[in-house]
Amino acid sequence: MRILITGGCGFVGHHVVEHFLKNSDAEVLIWDKLTYAASGFDRIKEIEAYNNKRVDIFPIDVSRPITEGVVKECDNVDYILHMGAETHVDNSIKDPLPFVYSNVLGTAYMLEFARKCENLKAFVCFSTDEVYGPACQLDAPRPLFDDHSKLELKPCYQEWDRYNSGNPYSATKAGAEQLTLSYMNTYGLPGYIVNCMNIFGERQHHEKFIPLCIRKILTGDTITIHGDAGAKKSGSRFYIHARNVAAANAWLFENFEQRDKYNIVGERELSNLELAQLIADILGKELKYEIVDFHSTRPGHDLRYGLDASKLKKLGFEMPVSVEESLVATVKWTLDHPKWLGW
Repeated sequence: MRILITGGCGFVGHHVVEHFLKNSDAEVLIWDKLTYAASGFDRIKEIEAYNNKRVDIFPIDVSRPITEGVVKECDNVDYILHMGAETHVDNSIKDPLPFVYSNVLGTAYMLEFARKCENLKAFVCFSTDEVYGPACQLDAPRPLFDDHSKLELKPCYQEWDRYNSGNPYSATKAGAEQLTLSYMNTYGLPGYIVNCMNIFGERQHHEKFIPLCIRKILTGDTITIHGDAGAKKSGSRFYIHARNVAAANAWLFENFEQRDKYNIVGERELSNLELAQLIADILGKELKYEIVDFHSTRPGHDLRYGLDASKLKKLGFEMPVSVEESLVATVKWTLDHPKWLGW
């Protein structure tokens, strides 16, 4: 089996590379632009994928036409897992165009490449929960938590619900999904789409919420928790470890239906405040925090996202490791590898 993974040097991508190296005999091709988020080859070296005979790495910007030489070297793949993307919401609000080039145009070039792969079994468009927009409203009576941070909810979104992208990042990912579906419909391209929620794990970029919490709790600094307009209710997410995401994608290789969509979701919803407190408890430190009205001052950020996880469960997939166990392991690992905190 030969798998092409775009963004394979990045945070989620390198966990997927590691999964296939440890759990299969697959050959892995990595295409990566090597932006700041990739941290060069650091992640790939740490998982012993650099100079590995089963791994070939190509520094490629997929937002540009893919050259004939690269096509010749890489077109005999069985699976394409298209994970390479610009993903930081703040950056998309400041400057949307790089997200259009990378996420929309880049997906178009990848789909054109995929059409040339005669042995292709599946093209996987790796997308986000954010394409569906916020999963909260002001008039719903059902609370999220029994004891704190009450939120009014909409039901979690199922795979074929309508899009309602709230920022340029999510809009470009919705565009990538639609392009993928069109190629599957028009050209019969084999494959499917996955939508994931907030992913965490080892070697995550220090700008993300969990490593940021670890750093600030260790130094005794105050953590800013994004909340509602009254600065009383914390936002929430379904957090999932990158290894569970990798396991789900490997399972789907053998169990997907053509041109279908699948939500990959953590089994437990956590408010950002609750997550920060869990991290503080693991560290044995006091949590200092301030809930701020971030959404109303920064349009494009949503208080709550939610995906329905029932489809994969009904099909027989179960998460290998719980979010609590994954969080404890990630925090303890990060303490032993402080360079990933940006220090």
